[in-house]
Amino acid sequence: MQKRIIYMILITIVAGFQANAANNPTKTERAIDPANMDLSYRPGDNFFRYVNGKWLDNNPIPDEYSSYGATTVIFENNQLQLKSIIDEASQSTEATPGSIKQKIRDFYNSGMDIEKINKLGISTLKADFELIDAIRTKSELAAVTGQLHRQGIHPCFYLYAGADMKNAGIVIANIYQAGLGLPERDYYLDTDERSLEIRQEYEQHIAQMLELSQETAGDAKLMAKNILALETDMAGHMLSRVESRDPNRTYNKMSLEALQQISPNFDWESYFTAIGYTDPSDLNVRMTEHIKGLNQLIETHELDSWKAYLKWHVLSNSASYLSEEIVQKNFDFFGTFLSGSLTMQPRWKRVLNRTSSALGEGIGQLYVEKYFPPEAKARMEKLVANLRISLQNRINQLDWMSAVTKEKAQEKLAGMNLKVGYPDQWIDYSPLQVSADSYFENIRAAIAFDFDRDIAKIGKAVDKGEWHMTPQTVNAYYSPTMNEIVFPAGILQPPFFNLNADDPVNYGAIGVVIGHEMTHGFDDQGRKYDKDGNLNNWWLDTDSELFDEKTKQLVVLYDRFEVLENKTVNGKLTLGENIADLGGLHIAWDAMNLAAEEQKQETIDGFTPEQRFFMAYAQIWRSNIREKSLLRNLQEDVHSPALARVNRPVFNMDQFYEAFAISPENKLYIPAEERARIW
Repeated sequence: MQKRIIYMILITIVAGFQANAANNPTKTERAIDPANMDLSYRPGDNFFRYVNGKWLDNNPIPDEYSSYGATTVIFENNQLQLKSIIDEASQSTEATPGSIKQKIRDFYNSGMDIEKINKLGISTLKADFELIDAIRTKSELAAVTGQLHRQGIHPCFYLYAGADMKNAGIVIANIYQAGLGLPERDYYLDTDERSLEIRQEYEQHIAQMLELSQETAGDAKLMAKNILALETDMAGHMLSRVESRDPNRTYNKMSLEALQQISPNFDWESYFTAIGYTDPSDLNVRMTEHIKGLNQLIETHELDSWKAYLKWHVLSNSASYLSEEIVQKNFDFFGTFLSGSLTMQPRWKRVLNRTSSALGEGIGQLYVEKYFPPEAKARMEKLVANLRISLQNRINQLDWMSAVTKEKAQEKLAGMNLKVGYPDQWIDYSPLQVSADSYFENIRAAIAFDFDRDIAKIGKAVDKGEWHMTPQTVNAYYSPTMNEIVFPAGILQPPFFNLNADDPVNYGAIGVVIGHEMTHGFDDQGRKYDKDGNLNNWWLDTDSELFDEKTKQLVVLYDRFEVLENKTVNGKLTLGENIADLGGLHIAWDAMNLAAEEQKQETIDGFTPEQRFFMAYAQIWRSNIREKSLLRNLQEDVHSPALARVNRPVFNMDQFYEAFAISPENKLYIPAEERARIW
């Protein structure tokens, strides 16, 4: 769980499979296939179904997944490509000890040795449980928390190294709220029927899991009750997801002494010693309410409850790589009950994903060598050049932004860095020890390796060459403190990017994604960071007021968008992503027209270039999703569901109405005066 200050085009990637020629596109491949469309829908009534209807009907969600869409097809294809790399390494008998191939081989093979993992059972957690059982006073909670943090277990809070938001060239330690077993604080606080059901099932799940860890049934039930009570109180001190989006509210720089003053019941010096950060200087306590609340909880909850809580987080965090019985029980709750998945992924996929995470750039280097065509990078750079020009022009034409702010906005845009494909310098994995003996120990070693690398950055200059995604990742992001957009090789595949497609398709797909990430530099939160990545109010007050007024309409439009009966999108939670979707469409549209000045664009399959632009955009969000997963996303995700990501932003663009002859009689028609017009 890396709480970096980045904005991503996607948040959760889940996978399904469809045969795909993503890395070897042919000239006969159809960038937009009419067979995927459902012409029984009119574009103005449901553009999402009009473009994607037959594809959605023909691609039901596999039992092992909670959703299935365009991004998951690419992800699954990537998994097959990574499997070929890992299979080659896993069968090698000549890999040099200490080489990346040896580490890949032994990591993956140890994870596939299910007989040994089952035999070890819960015994792999014996040392952690003994560490917790040995706690005699509450003052010892801090040191144990630190030891668990270094192992990737995050009770109480989460600490990471990141740029100082007001001095973005320097890395400082950041403390972020964490420590819940459920994925969102509102599951503990809401009183609707689903939330009550989740809490009831969660308490039962804790008890059942603790029984598998050799607690008696009676003890497990009591521990579960106390754990839920402690986590519920903890949730009450946390900021909501909407509140957490405010960077000014989450910038609270203080010294170790000041931190100790607001939470004297937690021994911070012992904690920092335990994690290997022996001389802590300034810290950013992202959520002071949470840390003050933690101080109160240490006082009000019994030591036995805290020890049960720590044991539970060790068990829950480790569950996915223990015995089959524990893995299944964990999936039954988090995978099936919470998200709606019917069956677990096959073991090779789960172990492959863990291997790819642990040795990310090591595997990424092999992936790029084998699958990433160099010409893709050149095509992307050309796209970005036109998108920059487009955004420059749009900034100049804004009627609500002052000349002073426009000048600074242009400076920020000019300084925005682009990273495509893969890093220039790869992570050195030589200090990481991987053996064939223990999957559990390999995972713990990889987590500690990453943690130690992270802590070592504190107090040093930010590494401008560092990436926060691996090359094989099917995603993209904008970092406000780095003022950069990053596109890993993994996402540069159809339908997002197609070397052989016409310009309208690429501008409507990857062009909008690039524009989306550019817009994050100027959305409701990204605009608060200047060209150097510092949290700095560089807009005039009048500009901010006019901008906020314009974004209110977008909040209203999404708040009214129903995706399930009586369930609508949260316009405030998703505002930044919705601004970026709409901004990305406008920027890419103008960039497409710039490209048209150099190369003629043609009507294909009866669809004009303008129509293909919007159809390409709709294609990238084609996705089926289970109801439970959709309900989770509405509560947890800062991105709107796929249906809304297509059907809301395009209907705020006059060009869309012209391209498809949309009229007031259409169901999704928005009167011109009610359309959101920002970028």
